[in-house]
Amino acid sequence: MTPKLPTAFSERMRTLLADEYDAFTASYSQPALYGLRVNPLKIDVERFLALSPFPLEPIAWCKSGFRYPDGARPGKHPYHAAGLYYLQEPSAMSAAECLGAQPGETILDLCAAPGGKSTQLAAALKGNGLLVANEIHPVRARALSENLERCGVTNAIVTNETPERLMERFPQFFDRILVDAPCSGEGMFRKLPEAIAEWTPEKVVECHRMQLDILDAAAAMLKPGGTLVYSTCTFAPLENEQSMADFLERHPEFTVMALPHPEHFSAGRPEWASSGAAELAQTARLWPHKLAGEGHYLAKLQKSTDEAPLAAPKKRKEKRGTKSAPAGRKEAIAAWRHFAKEAIPHLARRLDDDAAFLLFGEQLYYSPAPELDMDGIKVLRVGLHLGTVKKNRLEPAHALALALQADEAARTAPFSADAPDLLRYLKGEALSRDGENGWTLVTVDGFSLGWGKQADGQLKNHYPKGLRWL
Repeated sequence: MTPKLPTAFSERMRTLLADEYDAFTASYSQPALYGLRVNPLKIDVERFLALSPFPLEPIAWCKSGFRYPDGARPGKHPYHAAGLYYLQEPSAMSAAECLGAQPGETILDLCAAPGGKSTQLAAALKGNGLLVANEIHPVRARALSENLERCGVTNAIVTNETPERLMERFPQFFDRILVDAPCSGEGMFRKLPEAIAEWTPEKVVECHRMQLDILDAAAAMLKPGGTLVYSTCTFAPLENEQSMADFLERHPEFTVMALPHPEHFSAGRPEWASSGAAELAQTARLWPHKLAGEGHYLAKLQKSTDEAPLAAPKKRKEKRGTKSAPAGRKEAIAAWRHFAKEAIPHLARRLDDDAAFLLFGEQLYYSPAPELDMDGIKVLRVGLHLGTVKKNRLEPAHALALALQADEAARTAPFSADAPDLLRYLKGEALSRDGENGWTLVTVDGFSLGWGKQADGQLKNHYPKGLRWL
């Protein structure tokens, strides 16, 4: 059914698109499109295609992205719980792909929730480098953290801050920055009816102002020579070409870079910005009547290398990053090593930097950047959550299970995706099972899913209560 579009929106789009307007509005009578992106931190694309229980169609602009038909319900499959893929709208896969993150780099996803683009950037880093994923809204920041956990990301720091606060702490710090900006959401009208209900012309103006403030902060945090990608899911020229024109006027140290996939992405429209700058044609629009995806806008910018580098952000003091006394931290590390030696000996040998262990209350983490001073910054997650320290013993975190390969665990409880006992495990039930006593990694078709604790013929269930299947 075609949604009823806001009158002011329709009138503007009719003026802008002229002869294309009928084709544009006809796209709203087409069903929304659904996509998933294979998580290469867990499985390569070829192997997933061999395993996939859903029919999949490749997405041209994302080598790990696929469309699936309505009714397939991949979010209700154990492979989703194991983090083998992330559900993501096809057009939304374009922004992180265009950023071009490389292993070893320092990346910022400035408006990161719910985590689709962050998990895509983490996959590009291949566990090497640092991803800072920030979200200003606390509830959305928690969802971001949970999605990074499910996808087995170990080298991300999740922050819940304003761009301005991060800008003060991290001047000229990042190699690449993604700004998937808050916007009026016009590109999601077909997929999300609530986006229509929330739209007003005033919201477009408000988002434009917000976007410029966020971009100013991003510019300050990017290293000389660094790359910035700006994206929205709106059609509004004010939030797209005009936001870029205003930013470039304020920041002449940036130039627009050409984007890939001109055979799928339409050129930006310089005539829709007050400056009319020809370089805006190198930005891109993803139109739902021209490709199999929702509405999106992309711009890729490079910062001049002429800008003088600033001093690196200050390093943390010896006792920062821990809310507990040093003695408690030492005991926590000892508890971890005792657990790891017995349950995951291969990983125990890899996590050997004492400075990287951070203790927050009873929660022990292994940081990808222990030298960073995060004091005063709202941090939800620092790298890999190892577990909870209780009376000199460690109870392993769910995040740790999801970061493991099956062969890294001393004990596993393997199940196939269609095994009745696997469904019982996901529901939180204990399982009757013979095996060596101790912490045991539960797997689905060889991929980690969560913890159980084997004791005298029973596998006690440690799948998190908030994730259990009803």
